[in-house]
Amino acid sequence: MSALPLVALVGNPNAGKSALFNALTGARQKLGNYPGVTVERKAGRLALADGRPVELVDLPGTYSLNAASPDEQVTRDVVMGRQAGERQPDALVIVVDASNLDNHLRFALELIALGLPTIVALNMVDLATRDGLELDAAVLSRELGVPVIATVAVRKRGLDHLREELAGLLGSVAPEAKAPLPERDFDAVRDEARRIARAAIVRETPSRRLTAAVDRVALHPVFGLLLLLGLLFVMFQAVYAWSEAPIAMIEGLAEAAANSVRDALPDGMLRSFLVDGVINGVGSVVVFLPQILILFFFILMLEATGYMVRAAFLMDGLMARVGLSGRAFIPLLSSFACAIPGIMATRTIADPKDRLTTILIAPLMTCSARLPVYAVIIGAFIPARDILPGVGLQGFVLFCLYISGIIGAMLVALILRMTVTKGASGGFLMEMPKYQWPRPQDIVLGLWQRAVIFLKRAGTIIFTSTVILWVLLSYPKPPEGSAVSQVDYSIAGRIAGGLNVILEPIGFNRDISLALIPAMAAREVAVSALATVYSIDAGDDEALLERSLGDRLKDQWPLPTALAFLAWFIFAPQCISTIAVTRRETNGWKWPLFMVGYLFVLAYVAAGLTYWTATEFGL
Repeated sequence: MSALPLVALVGNPNAGKSALFNALTGARQKLGNYPGVTVERKAGRLALADGRPVELVDLPGTYSLNAASPDEQVTRDVVMGRQAGERQPDALVIVVDASNLDNHLRFALELIALGLPTIVALNMVDLATRDGLELDAAVLSRELGVPVIATVAVRKRGLDHLREELAGLLGSVAPEAKAPLPERDFDAVRDEARRIARAAIVRETPSRRLTAAVDRVALHPVFGLLLLLGLLFVMFQAVYAWSEAPIAMIEGLAEAAANSVRDALPDGMLRSFLVDGVINGVGSVVVFLPQILILFFFILMLEATGYMVRAAFLMDGLMARVGLSGRAFIPLLSSFACAIPGIMATRTIADPKDRLTTILIAPLMTCSARLPVYAVIIGAFIPARDILPGVGLQGFVLFCLYISGIIGAMLVALILRMTVTKGASGGFLMEMPKYQWPRPQDIVLGLWQRAVIFLKRAGTIIFTSTVILWVLLSYPKPPEGSAVSQVDYSIAGRIAGGLNVILEPIGFNRDISLALIPAMAAREVAVSALATVYSIDAGDDEALLERSLGDRLKDQWPLPTALAFLAWFIFAPQCISTIAVTRRETNGWKWPLFMVGYLFVLAYVAAGLTYWTATEFGL
């Protein structure tokens, strides 16, 4: 008995292939894996218009025949007749999204060029019409040279017509397997796809034309990059300009709480614990909650409007120049919130060396935990003045710190790809969502979630680290009448004194050396550690107790030391949680230790160069 004709459904991800497969086959489906690979094989029985049975197979979605993952390799090998245990299809049904036609036609043109009997299913035409786009399937068929059937898979529209076309197509002579075609220029295929898509448009609303016009600027390699930098610049200006009032309110509440405890309790360990350890320590970090929420407000807005994907497209070109896959953008973007989810998101990167490189540079993205450190130093040492109308110097410095982290990550990636993670990297294609107004409730919910996460960290990791540090700073007590300060005599002070031998050449003092130890638990703890140190150092001196942490730092640190401290935190070794996640994702300690080592060297060199240069210029 001869085998049934084999028809393959193929197309980009999110084109509606699975919905079309389910509508055509109903319950006549079976699942399994392709021989030799753990990629799901989904096959079913389809009855043509003339009653003939056909085997239909749903291939994994892909953007190109240049495979970059096991799923994409299966799709390429099946349509080329190379997959072990699988014969070449007798016909292809290429499923394209009608509302995103120019992107989907790129892959369709590659498949049509193979010469197999082919039908194009112009799917989701109802959604395209809803969005103001009407297409002519007959024009599209003429341009492509193959039948084009308009379908709405979820409503089973166009399926009878599709079966009729398949019946006629499978009645022709079976094709011979073709040799691989020479690789076509990507830009040429893209331009041809755009031309065909434009030719098929019957009607398009002004809003869609406006989107295309905006994208001509937003996706331009020069103007688009300038727009992205401009948005980031405005974001960091707002972090300072909008946060002054709420920060002052939180500082006032913390000061009132500290005064209430001082008035209610006699001098002793309990009062010191509550004021120096809890209120001044943890409160010095909580005060930066408004700045963190402003930062995430902009990030959530950019995501909700659809612009963030455009930013990914722009950054893809930059990352390709340093040997990174475009798939690395989303993990790196996630690392701006926290490196832990960013490192976990690298699981979507198929190439192991691409993935390892992305894991190793994810900590260089400026996570939100660094913001309190940046904010307290910038607030203390950088004047709150405008360098241009509406452009604050403090926001500009913060912008430069974030950009420095990105540039540092790209340079490290380039070096890694040339040495320890050497290998070829591939680009990727992405879908561009339509622009839309953000929903206020989604923005509010996102900000609420970020606030809860930050306050939980303040109530757990930061609180615990601060309490431990307070204990180490409070014991042992110096002898009565001793000229040695409590901090110098304490366990923590002695540890910091030993560490400062290593860090003193780059301009760091005892207090910085002390703050870097608990900062391994969480970056923000560096701020609470400094606040605790200076609170204990102040003792009962009312004048010192009333001064803010920034004022104390400004009095005790020279400017070169402050700048070196900022440079250190651009590259500083990661918190313990990030190291643990890296160990889990790389299945060993080799790469986490390598990551900590190279970050320490980078941080030390960057801080040293900053300190020595600033000192040389007399700052």
